[in-house]
Amino acid sequence: MSKNIKLEHPRDQITRIISRIYKRGMTTTSGGNISIIDEHGDIWVTPSAIDKGSLRASDIICVKKDGTVVGKHKPSSEFPFHKAIYEARPDIKSVIHAHPPALVSFSIVRKIPNTNIISQAKHVCGPIGYAKYELPGSNKLGDVIAEEFKKGFKAVIMENHGTVLGGSDLTDAFERFEMLEFCARTILYGSQIGTPNYLTDEQIDNFHKQAAHILPEMELTEHYPEEVERRLQICKIVQRSCEQGLMTSSYGTVSMRWKDNDFLITPTNVSRWDMSLEDIVQIKDGKREKGKTPSRATWIHQEIYNNNPDVNSIIMTQSPYLMAFGVTNSYLNVRTIPESWIFLQDIPMVKYGTHFKFNNNSDIVENCTTALIIENDSVIVTGDKLLQTFDYLEVAEFSAKSIVLGASLGEMVPINDDQVEELREKFLS
Repeated sequence: MSKNIKLEHPRDQITRIISRIYKRGMTTTSGGNISIIDEHGDIWVTPSAIDKGSLRASDIICVKKDGTVVGKHKPSSEFPFHKAIYEARPDIKSVIHAHPPALVSFSIVRKIPNTNIISQAKHVCGPIGYAKYELPGSNKLGDVIAEEFKKGFKAVIMENHGTVLGGSDLTDAFERFEMLEFCARTILYGSQIGTPNYLTDEQIDNFHKQAAHILPEMELTEHYPEEVERRLQICKIVQRSCEQGLMTSSYGTVSMRWKDNDFLITPTNVSRWDMSLEDIVQIKDGKREKGKTPSRATWIHQEIYNNNPDVNSIIMTQSPYLMAFGVTNSYLNVRTIPESWIFLQDIPMVKYGTHFKFNNNSDIVENCTTALIIENDSVIVTGDKLLQTFDYLEVAEFSAKSIVLGASLGEMVPINDDQVEELREKFLS
């Protein structure tokens, strides 16, 4: 199954997650720190002034319950506020602090990102606290942060500093951290092309009432070589999507048609970063693999396969630049460069809620375009081979990014109708 963090040493957990944060550009060589408190009350923490891009397990420091420091470096200069959080909130077992660019943007204008920007973020992040500025590394900073955590927050914006988040374990803390930064980016990018629209609490509640579509279980699951090969392809694309910032720990569904209308799909409630072959769920004759819960979007994938015999793979995800269009209801004109138009041609948008099962929206499952955006929720990309579908997703995200970044330079000048007709004749005839 997916990685069991309970069987992984705190040193290894911290090293893995700080590397992930650094490679995703969410902290700097010298910035950010992570800690875990174990069952003995000892705190494992990143060291001070050691390169976050090459941190090893042997670099992690242990501060014992009695204050003794074990390790070859000094503990992070921000250790006082980690300790203060654990003392204030015994339910929190891991803390992440970093300076991700979008959340720093909010901290320096002294605002809190509204997590109602996308469907699941409010549930993942919870309410967000705000800590007034105090000197980094000081006991006063620990005090103001601990006060916010005492109020019940698990995520806090630090004034002119960054953010700090807690979790029941390090995976939980990272999911919250990653999702909050995603919300901040989506709001920032959306603000460059329009006005972000936010979901109501009622709309979000309706989203969560859409429990994962529980299909009946199959008696016996057979794993043929070609089925196992598809599982491996799905896991590789999910991992790649996470590394590229096209998917987050807590959101993203990938499926592949296996045989006829049977398919393989990612599960619910499993971190996308750590997904393994055994986590993938087989759907056969309308039944699910025994003991596994497929994505809540399984019904959409099933209906797309039923109605579109040429579609053999589907990616449903949230990527920040595409979602900038989704949260502002702005038209994404892919006439940016020839490749974008050839691959995508048009990306329609449907209203939030049309993806709920009881609505059974034909725009999603029948009028199946290569890419489609669901307002304040996700983008669905379809194709034949899974790598091809992933390429379409990347092209769509790059197109969206180019338009968002170009917004400050002037109005977009798209490829004109004559040029499009030339492309149609050469590449699509």
